[in-house]
Amino acid sequence: MLRILYFAWLRDRLGRPGETLPMGADMHSVQDLIDQLRARGGPYGEIFAKPELIRVAVNQSFATIDAPIAANDEIAFFPPVTGG
Repeated sequence: MLRILYFAWLRDRLGRPGETLPMGADMHSVQDLIDQLRARGGPYGEIFAKPELIRVAVNQSFATIDAPIAANDEIAFFPPVTGG
């Protein structure tokens, strides 16, 4: 299983703070997960249509979309962070 967390406007658009998903045999990277989420359509399709607008962390460490994932990982999606 994967634990998926959504933050800020992603959480608001999806109406949930997170979910758990089974780890498919063909799921090896964050990109594979994004592809599966986008295929759901609706707000998932809209949010994950442009993954360059989303940041990701795997097990609480910043990651890129080509980062590997494994069963029991925590994947967090959030908007870019800005500071001032």
